[in-house]
Amino acid sequence: MEIQVGNKIQEVTLLSKDGNSVCVDIDGKIYNVDVAVLQNGTCSLIYDGNSYNAELIKSNAGKHYRVNLNYSTYQIDLLDSAAKYMRMRKGSSANQKQDDRVVAPMPCKIVKIYCKVGDQLNAGDTLLTMEAMKMQSNYKVSADCEVVEILVNEGDSVRVEQPLIKLKVKS
Repeated sequence: MEIQVGNKIQEVTLLSKDGNSVCVDIDGKIYNVDVAVLQNGTCSLIYDGNSYNAELIKSNAGKHYRVNLNYSTYQIDLLDSAAKYMRMRKGSSANQKQDDRVVAPMPCKIVKIYCKVGDQLNAGDTLLTMEAMKMQSNYKVSADCEVVEILVNEGDSVRVEQPLIKLKVKS
């Protein structure tokens, strides 16, 4: 799942949960956290030997949270596949970091692939066209990069979060 904290979008994956012990992957970094959620909306966290108390305030819609932690407030939005798809349709924004892999934002069909392994791409170049919900959309890269591996073919039907293309992003 993706979450947005302020202007930053992060990929979060729950790796395991055993009682209060939770293991999550946040943008490729693994965190083992002991979590206890209390009835009043307070959350007690123990990470790396340090204890934290956070207040979670959930919006009516259920996908927006305000988190008060260490005298700071964070606005957190849970992003669904449709939101990810709409961001992709608009093209990547300038302040959004290009990932080293392109994944399907929702179940779709690969209509056209415009690149091949070894191609050097510039920010704004189109990688592929996909079709979902009877709409075709282009996926454009937001940074200069090189195509390392193409994991799908034209005409393939893919599932949500399925890796499509691996890139080497230039610094």
